[in-house]
Amino acid sequence: MVSPAQSVSAPAETADIDAPMIEASAGEIFLRRLAANGIDYLFANGGTDFAPVIEGFAHAQVADFKVPTPILIPHETAALGMAHGYYLATGRPQAVMVHTNVGLANCVMGVLNAASDQVPMILASGITPHTEHGPLGHRNSPINWGQNMRDQTAMVREPVKWDATLSRPEQIAPLVDRAVAIATSSPRGPVYLGLPREALCEVTTYRDSKPRNAAARAAPHPEDLAEAARLLDAAERPLIVAFRTGARGGGFDALTAFAERHAIPVVEFWPSQLSIDGASPMHGGFDPGEDLAAADVVLVLDAIVPWLPHRHGFAEQATVIQAGADPHQLEVPLRGFATDLALTGESAHIIAALDEAMQAMTPPPTLARDRSARFARLAERHAARRAQLDSAVRAGPPMSAAFVTRAIVELIGAEGCIVSELGAKPEFVTGLRGDQFFQNPISGGLGWGLPAALGVQLADRERLVVATVGDGSYMFANPVACHQIAEAHGLPLLTIVYNNGIWGAVRGSTLGIYPQGHAARANVMPITSLEPLPDFCKIAQASRAWTARVADPAALADTLREAARVIREEKRQVLVEVKVGR
Repeated sequence: MVSPAQSVSAPAETADIDAPMIEASAGEIFLRRLAANGIDYLFANGGTDFAPVIEGFAHAQVADFKVPTPILIPHETAALGMAHGYYLATGRPQAVMVHTNVGLANCVMGVLNAASDQVPMILASGITPHTEHGPLGHRNSPINWGQNMRDQTAMVREPVKWDATLSRPEQIAPLVDRAVAIATSSPRGPVYLGLPREALCEVTTYRDSKPRNAAARAAPHPEDLAEAARLLDAAERPLIVAFRTGARGGGFDALTAFAERHAIPVVEFWPSQLSIDGASPMHGGFDPGEDLAAADVVLVLDAIVPWLPHRHGFAEQATVIQAGADPHQLEVPLRGFATDLALTGESAHIIAALDEAMQAMTPPPTLARDRSARFARLAERHAARRAQLDSAVRAGPPMSAAFVTRAIVELIGAEGCIVSELGAKPEFVTGLRGDQFFQNPISGGLGWGLPAALGVQLADRERLVVATVGDGSYMFANPVACHQIAEAHGLPLLTIVYNNGIWGAVRGSTLGIYPQGHAARANVMPITSLEPLPDFCKIAQASRAWTARVADPAALADTLREAARVIREEKRQVLVEVKVGR
């Protein structure tokens, strides 16, 4: 098997202008160019348009030139999810290729998730041949007419940052370079390449060269940064609302230190990543209501939804600073949150710059503040909140989701990772770092968690990676495909299914709108019950997984330790189904 390409931050050494000019198909050049841009893997769900790409991979094996490692994925949802998870673990851009319009259709949900989570990803798909006879790659099967569309790209044009269609083989190298540059520029996100089969088959000249396609990085205007620092420094009741600061660029440590140095509470509202140490006295919980109502300055860090207007009171006189790679969240058509000051840039860099500016300030005596008193007050409140959460950890039976989450945190220790989709609860993962917990994107495309965890596991096969998913999310993930991937590629993932037998999110939404309605009083709420449930253990056993089912809370810790032993010593995947309360 071909070794993975090097990372985009340290591109593979490619030949200069002295390298020989070769003739190759556009399909082969596509692979060479992905590798030159530091793409480790091509997550692929093959189709009839893949012939020149497959030929390129086979040629690389005998001619020994660098291409990404091909990863065969038997369902497109899993391909997008794995690429998403691999990015979360590595910070490097990803590439996925699927089959024409039908493959692309299965990708739409994953692209929505990637766009919401600002994941730099090249999504490529074949396009049914334009010619009915003649050129190599012309239509030769009835499906080539059945899959022909007027505008195939329209399926993904809204969530992607950029799209292009290959017309001539000599375009493929600059198209790939441009795609990587756009995907990795601020704000990061997915891009799309349409690849007709005739164009992929066509041969052109090519010389290996180092990409000259630097990503554009945004930074806040110095005057705006200075004003934000002044506002936060002078604030009596400042508040930070964070969404996904933690995994990239040292943001987790930077924000934790910043909040503690300046005595500013940080609330993580619907986080997709951890932004601050949950044990920090400045962790303000997961609901901004109390702090938002009193705040005089609010710093919003890369949050699509910093609070809920219908539920959270907001002091009209408060100054709101929206910060992040896209502070106005342009992908959201309707978003009415106040923006008195906007800072454009990566959240980790903005925090570092604000910290430096605020430490350099020497306020006049009339503006001097007793931050130690504020720190003490916030620390006392934090301790009370933690004690309240501890009281919610009920063993059962049935076990609470909090109880199961705490057991998983104890299992993974200081090095493991949890990927959660309606499984482990962020309130109960105190002590984990920013790169140890990832939660489903706010876009809500279900079936993300299991394949995303496989992507994290692919980045480090020795790391204990735990996919925690609800029973419904597990079924959405095409688990037969995911378990096949885990076995085929040697990914010893631990999957924990939180089984409560219902669509919990649907039930909760209904109760939120009709708390005293007929559905609330029904013995079985319509369109929420998953009974009768399949045997989740048998699904995983079909791919030779070690499995267990736990209903007794006293058996959970021992079962998890045995699961970890199987992963560590036998190097195979594990599924544990736990019965949790509704």
